[in-house]
Amino acid sequence: MIRSIATVSIGGALDEKLRTIAAAGFDAVEIFENDFTSFDGSARDVARMCADLGLRICALQPFRDFEGMPEPQRKQAFRRAEKKFDLMGELGTDLLLVCSNVSPLALGGIDRAAEDFREMGERAAARGLRVGFEALAWGRYVNDYRDAWEIVRRANHPAIGIILDSFHALAPRFPVGPIATIPADRIFLVQLADAPQLDLDVLSWSRHFRCFPGQGNLPVGDFMRAIDATGYKGALSLEIFNDQFRAQSTKEVALDGMRSLLLLAGERALHDRTKVCGVAFVEFAVDPTHAAPLAALLRRLGFRLTGRHRSKAVERWSQGAINLLINSSQDSFARSHYVTHGSGVCAIALEVDDVAAMMSRADALQAAGFRQPVGTGEMTIPAIRGVGGSLLYFLEPMSPNWDIDFVAVASEGEPGTLGEVDHISQSMRFEEMLSWEQFYAGLFDVQRAPQLEIADPLGLVKSQVLQNRSGSLRLVLNASTATQTMSSRFLSEFFGAGVQHIAFTCDDIFKTVSAMRAAGASFLDIPDNYYADLDSRYELDPGLLGSMKENAILYDRDDDGEFFQVYTHAFEERFFFEIVQRRGYKGFGAPNAGIRLAAQTREARPRTMPRIG
Repeated sequence: MIRSIATVSIGGALDEKLRTIAAAGFDAVEIFENDFTSFDGSARDVARMCADLGLRICALQPFRDFEGMPEPQRKQAFRRAEKKFDLMGELGTDLLLVCSNVSPLALGGIDRAAEDFREMGERAAARGLRVGFEALAWGRYVNDYRDAWEIVRRANHPAIGIILDSFHALAPRFPVGPIATIPADRIFLVQLADAPQLDLDVLSWSRHFRCFPGQGNLPVGDFMRAIDATGYKGALSLEIFNDQFRAQSTKEVALDGMRSLLLLAGERALHDRTKVCGVAFVEFAVDPTHAAPLAALLRRLGFRLTGRHRSKAVERWSQGAINLLINSSQDSFARSHYVTHGSGVCAIALEVDDVAAMMSRADALQAAGFRQPVGTGEMTIPAIRGVGGSLLYFLEPMSPNWDIDFVAVASEGEPGTLGEVDHISQSMRFEEMLSWEQFYAGLFDVQRAPQLEIADPLGLVKSQVLQNRSGSLRLVLNASTATQTMSSRFLSEFFGAGVQHIAFTCDDIFKTVSAMRAAGASFLDIPDNYYADLDSRYELDPGLLGSMKENAILYDRDDDGEFFQVYTHAFEERFFFEIVQRRGYKGFGAPNAGIRLAAQTREARPRTMPRIG
């Protein structure tokens, strides 16, 4: 497979784009003409740069408003084409992308268009060049790839072929089955793009909201299966128009693009997506002054100190199958994380079915690896970089890590009633959300739930759930474009994305909360109005409703069962814990998210408002 990307897909000047594209591992590039026109250098400079970077220029694009023009515009269109052929010779590419005509002057007729392309084919062939025809979904007369193919077929010239674009085929919901009947040697280029499902005109949808394959809702896999059926072996080229992508780090966008091609094509180098068996531990980075307060909070929640690291200032706190580490070591990754972000989660360790295969897949997808010094005889745990510069560790199930790296501490008191980690919620910048969705879905055997919009008192928060079938891994990704939401303040005030809260399971939330309160725990205050509304909607038993109100427990119900949840206050305004009880319920209490956010907003310190005058 020849992996290509159009320069329009990422931001920056043309030379910066080319260096970034090459660094991400692409084989080829489409030069978007506007990028070249604004570049302060010659076509030969671009050709030399691409050659030095190991990039082939697979196409120059786009050439607009060509077929079906009346005179004198037809003559002028051929003159423009000859000029572009000159440019192609200097660039060192042999393919010009012609998109279907949108001019109000254009004349219809497949035979007329075919005749124009037959003449263009003669002119191109005389220079050893080729021309590909692409149907724009908003073309004046040709907006369906099947019509474009009929024009190419009737032109009947070896220098004229079709260019197939997944967006232009899938957004208008054209059937992709007929693609399989097109001869592979008549397909000159395949362009790929996905998009979220939006109620927009197709032009606006295309120009602003395209994304990489797998990041949207279009059936790009069906399109690719039809392409594969033709036997096509040429370039697969990403062509993405997205305002956010062009404003982001070019390196990260190019890397996401490469990952999308690897995942779509199912390269042999990729092992199967990893099955996650559970969360082995969550590690908190704190300084020595915050270690004791965090330990006290965990103790009030029923956790017990069960181990101390042999060589570092790290404590293990356990309950049920949950292990939390408090790391206040001064010579560790946790320390650097704390210096940057303050108290918070610096690492999550996952138990996976095959660590070696996991790391091989991560390496193939260009995930950033991580290593740090370990003491003599201590375990080296494979790790990669995760959200907000945190780490993801990988362990085999039933790993001996606790016996090797930690000295056991006999736990005192009665064991708590929490069971395991239910889900982990992470906040990130809005423009990063698609990237991290792709990252997780590319590595792990998880499925995406429909995206939700949650009402924060100060704006909307988008929430995306990724979870596996067993429920052993549930991740909730949150982002907002509103700058004062809790999610956005978490990022702006504490310097980056990361875990904002962790939910734990229990079998009896009333018994669990009662024991926690007896130990000194307190929970987020929920207004009486919430429980009055709850009573009107569900007609709950008065005793049950009273117990929920007394303990600040929230409730939801769906077709699968019931859900109870309660939240702690935020620790240092950075993260908080949630206790949940599921009775067959599959969701995450989304109807209650606005209630929780409003309560947390009341508790948060006042926002700093700009002075006027």
